[in-house]
Amino acid sequence: MGEIEEERDNAGKLFENFVQASTCKGTLQAFNVLCRQLDLDPLDNNTFYTNLKAKVTYWKAKALWSKLDKRMSHKEYKNGQASAGTKCLIIGGGPCGLRTAIELALLGAKVVVIEKRDSFSRNNVLHLWPYTIHDLRGLGAKKFYGKFCAGAIDHISIQQLQLILLKVALIVAVEFHINVEFVKLLEPPEDQENEEIGWRAAIRPSDHPVANFDFDVVVGADGRRNTLEGFRRKEFRGKLAIAITANFINRNTTAEAKVEEISGVAFIFNQKFFLDLKEETGGATVRLNIQLSLTERAQRK
Repeated sequence: MGEIEEERDNAGKLFENFVQASTCKGTLQAFNVLCRQLDLDPLDNNTFYTNLKAKVTYWKAKALWSKLDKRMSHKEYKNGQASAGTKCLIIGGGPCGLRTAIELALLGAKVVVIEKRDSFSRNNVLHLWPYTIHDLRGLGAKKFYGKFCAGAIDHISIQQLQLILLKVALIVAVEFHINVEFVKLLEPPEDQENEEIGWRAAIRPSDHPVANFDFDVVVGADGRRNTLEGFRRKEFRGKLAIAITANFINRNTTAEAKVEEISGVAFIFNQKFFLDLKEETGGATVRLNIQLSLTERAQRK
């Protein structure tokens, strides 16, 4: 009985290290240690999640399993069989690439993500739409980041969002490879005799195991530097704008808690304000007018 309890405690500590990891490399390292110590095979996308649940049973983990089980029970996934047998390659480990990877994994596909960098360094803060918050909470975001949308404004840094999504992706058996750069698609050879080779990707380094991965679906999620050829692109450009950004560390003191949070003044989130501003200024777009109007409104309050 004592040995069983010790094994459970050890599994709980290993999983907690994974949950608390604060960098991309740290997350991958903690995950690899977890799998090695608990004798789990992360490459087996059919049974990995079930085996992980069976070995990590402390209360915090159970709360996460409950969230994920509820999500997986959605009828669209057909118990993880909707896309069973499908193999997918995703280029880019940003928020969109990781969220796509999670969805494909929930559908039952074998998913491999390649990311040419080895760190998450984008500190830009995203203002999240309500449906995005609902989606992320359903994936257990708050279990990985307790401050998720806990303030007056629903926002999160891209870096923190990537960490949350990476951890969920690994749990649902998505393969994630850093320092791997996509070069081009390789069509299946025409003269195949003994072995059947499908679509593959030329990558750097060329000797990486992903170079031998045959896939049915490829998703280009590498942003504006999209490297997939042969696809038409739509580009949306905004007008030139100048902004001053100040970053500070929130130490969660009593005094800081009393300060009202404000977000950037953007048209998509505050259309009435900008329409009223246009009415007052005659449509002027000079930044000075906006600043004056903001000052006047503050004084009225």
